[in-house]
Amino acid sequence: MSDLQKSMSTLIAVFYKYSGKEGDKKTLSKGELKELITKEMGDISGKTFNQAELDKMFKDLDANKDGTVDFKEYITMVAGITMICNDFFQK
Repeated sequence: MSDLQKSMSTLIAVFYKYSGKEGDKKTLSKGELKELITKEMGDISGKTFNQAELDKMFKDLDANKDGTVDFKEYITMVAGITMICNDFFQK
C-alpha cells in the first residue's frame, strides 16, 4: 500500500477502535470521542481538554444533531486538525 492508503486505513481503524463501546459501532458517543481525542491526539493538543471544551467540541462535530459523531463528522474533525497543523508548520 502507498503511504496515503496506509493513512486512510489508519483513520478508519482508529475510528472503529473507539466506536461501539457505548452503543452503535458506526458512531462515537461523547465518552468514546473523549477517549479517542485523549489517547490519539493528546500530543498534538499539548493539554488535557476539560469537560466544557469536550462538550463544545462534541456539539460542534455533531452536525446532524443526533447525539453521536459518525464517521463523516469524525473525518471532518481530523481534516480540520490536519489543516491547523499544516498552517502551524508552514510558519
